[in-house]
Amino acid sequence: MSQSQVWRTHRQYAATAARWSADRWRKEAERRRTLRAERKPLVRDARRALATARAIDPEGVTPLRHRAERELRTAKRRVPDPLWVFASKTAAALGVAGYVWLPTVSVRAWVWTAVAVVAAVTALTVVAAVRGRDTTALVPTAEERALLKRLQPQHWKEHAEQRGLAGTLTGRPKLTDAGIVVAVRLDGTWTATKLRGAEDHVRSLLGARTGLRIQIKAGKQGGWAELILRTRSAADGDDLTWTPERRSLGIDTVTGEQVTVPLGERLLIAGRSGAGKSVASRPLLFDASEGETNALVIIDLKRVEGRLWDHRARVASTPHEVIDVTDELETEMLERLAILPKGQDTWTPTPDRPRITVVVDEGAEVMTAADSVPYEIETGDGENTKTRTVKRSALPALESIARMGRAACIDLWWMTQKPTINDGIPKQISPQIGVSICLAVRTPAEARVVLGEDAQAKGWNADELPVPGVALIRDGKRKPDPVKVRYMDKSVVIALPDRTPWSRTRTGAPTAEVAGAPTLTLVKDTTPDPAPAADGASARVLKAIETADEPVRQKDLVTLTGLSKGAVSKAVKALTADGTVTRAPDGTLTLPGTGSGMAVAS
Repeated sequence: MSQSQVWRTHRQYAATAARWSADRWRKEAERRRTLRAERKPLVRDARRALATARAIDPEGVTPLRHRAERELRTAKRRVPDPLWVFASKTAAALGVAGYVWLPTVSVRAWVWTAVAVVAAVTALTVVAAVRGRDTTALVPTAEERALLKRLQPQHWKEHAEQRGLAGTLTGRPKLTDAGIVVAVRLDGTWTATKLRGAEDHVRSLLGARTGLRIQIKAGKQGGWAELILRTRSAADGDDLTWTPERRSLGIDTVTGEQVTVPLGERLLIAGRSGAGKSVASRPLLFDASEGETNALVIIDLKRVEGRLWDHRARVASTPHEVIDVTDELETEMLERLAILPKGQDTWTPTPDRPRITVVVDEGAEVMTAADSVPYEIETGDGENTKTRTVKRSALPALESIARMGRAACIDLWWMTQKPTINDGIPKQISPQIGVSICLAVRTPAEARVVLGEDAQAKGWNADELPVPGVALIRDGKRKPDPVKVRYMDKSVVIALPDRTPWSRTRTGAPTAEVAGAPTLTLVKDTTPDPAPAADGASARVLKAIETADEPVRQKDLVTLTGLSKGAVSKAVKALTADGTVTRAPDGTLTLPGTGSGMAVAS
């Protein structure tokens, strides 16, 4: 090896050692700064307690004075020295030790020389660590520099009282990928909730712009809060355009991680008009319609978003279509539950009977328009056949799917821009929601409906989210960190490969009409009903009739079987058509050979 190669190798080793040493000192300096910021207020409190004790006991003869002095000494010991003071003390200690223990002048001179070299190396390393902190970390913007300056404990202490924040004191602020984070000590009656209510005072003290999002939540220990200024996002600079390679829902603005929502969950997707609800749902709809064992059903009375997916999903865009598809879904669910093997908790999706994701786009509109849909029903036989019009609603079937559909792998996703109970979200569906995706909403009350009653107290402030394309996702695991959702253009949806929409006819299962269709038809429909067949609903109705000790009315079967009125009506029709149940001239339904002793009044 030549001399130049040797020198080059030595320089490389020296550079590596210098970087390692600087990084080590930098971490130690940061640790000491953090501890000093947390523990110096304790020294201040101990000094106040000692001053009070001295006023009470000037002579120092009571345990109160002694305990206050002891607590002050302990608090001081727990505050570490700055790194440069620690290095200076170490060098001085080495010098004193050398002077005392080495008797000759020449040796002492050697020791002092060594001490000077060690002190110089330590000082240079500390300086490099301090300067390197800004080169390896984030570079603050002009706005962030101003905020960091005003968040310093000294500045906060000088201005807190006049801003109504007396009794609070900041620690040392830190710039992160998600903005500025600082711990705030809370004295007296201050709590994190009270400080959150004084957000306007905090904004005024810092001189922060109105549009800057400020988040205040409980700290890691009692008596502390955490103040976060969202001056930046960890998703900044990332390409949020959806592609088949980038199939996540979005990117966490705090951690920068990809955020996904697995299939099999009952979702609530809410957000005011213009918040980006439809765009945010498209990556999820793609996942729900991709693969042989997944099928998508969209109920969209606005006929906007559903039209984009009609080549991959079954779309119901009229009230009558909504009634038809919900009837089929409920029948499919009951059949799956009836044949589910003993000991198996959930249905196993197959290409013939896949996982079905039912998406209700703008639930408030569905609750209104599909609530009283006119159908014609036939009663009686032969010359006694009569036709009357009944009002059908899709809501009971949707509520049944929300309650029991998960075991049958039929999942309900409810979307609304008016998230209030009994207005945009039915009260029977709301408790069944497992994952809530909330974009910007108008009021804190709406945020609490979507994200839970404790939303505001725990930082889930959806009413403060920017518009559009930013959401909070509460699934029991995530923190209240905003997510920037991916953008999936309409042209991308239209260009997706075609998929055969789900239908009970196409999957080989009997259709809603075949599976015990009632004599319920559209008012405008004159097509005769196909031949009926038995299904899970018919079996449950028949069992209820057989086990009844006394005549049971048809409306009572709804309570006995747990089925909706529509499902009971279909089951009765199926049982009548195949001869399992006969209809008497007076309109009652009886089992063959039982006469009128076991009848169901129609």
